[in-house]
Amino acid sequence: MAKKEPLVRYCRFWVDGRTYSGKIRDNSVDIVEGDPFTGFSPIRLSYPIDRVKFLPPFMPKKIWCVGRNYLGHVKELNNEVPKEPLIFMKSISAIIGANDFIRIPEWAGRIDYEGELAVIIGKAGHNIKEEDALSHVLGYSIMNDVTARELQNSDGQWTRAKSFDTFAPFGPAVLITDKMPEDAVISTTLNGKTVQEASFSQMIFPIPRLISHISRFATLEPGDVIASGTPQGVGPMKVGDLVEVNIEGIGSIRNICAN
Repeated sequence: MAKKEPLVRYCRFWVDGRTYSGKIRDNSVDIVEGDPFTGFSPIRLSYPIDRVKFLPPFMPKKIWCVGRNYLGHVKELNNEVPKEPLIFMKSISAIIGANDFIRIPEWAGRIDYEGELAVIIGKAGHNIKEEDALSHVLGYSIMNDVTARELQNSDGQWTRAKSFDTFAPFGPAVLITDKMPEDAVISTTLNGKTVQEASFSQMIFPIPRLISHISRFATLEPGDVIASGTPQGVGPMKVGDLVEVNIEGIGSIRNICAN
């Protein structure tokens, strides 16, 4: 039987004063030309992974977010289980990359981490059927949906609490595939201690339902990102904390909190 080729993990990175597109391979990053939306081809040049600075893999057109999509998270915040996906948006100006600083606004109260699977839309669609939804997916990445919890509760509308600059660490790569295994695990660590851990099978509304639901009222476009909700274990961060979100098959994004 022929050996199965590993899935591509597309990234963007900075090294030696220049920005490149690339794909991660073991402990190195291979430079490529192009991008995953229009196609890319390899170049015979690589860098050791510990030499590069990962950037967000691309700048999303829109960030669609899903609230209360894991039962444990619903219960820990004493909320009701939603009857349909709870959708809100996050500003693209909140995007940062791996190892960038999450800025903690002292006046905003409690600031929480929320590790999430990010779904990358690769093909436009409106009124997408659930059975067709995954054909619109380019791949998957990681997002930390950082939240000013007290402002979220007081505002009612969540835009301000979710959209501070630096409140959307994104990356470090896009795993090019239309489907993530349901038993794949997302985990978050705070200063090395595991604080969140769940498999994607625990989502209340799975990925095809989310795509179909959003597309009923808004056209999804290539470059849209859907942050699919966070599992149980959210908690506060403070200046000096190191938060890291890991998803099997994609990698991990780590950021330090600063003022």
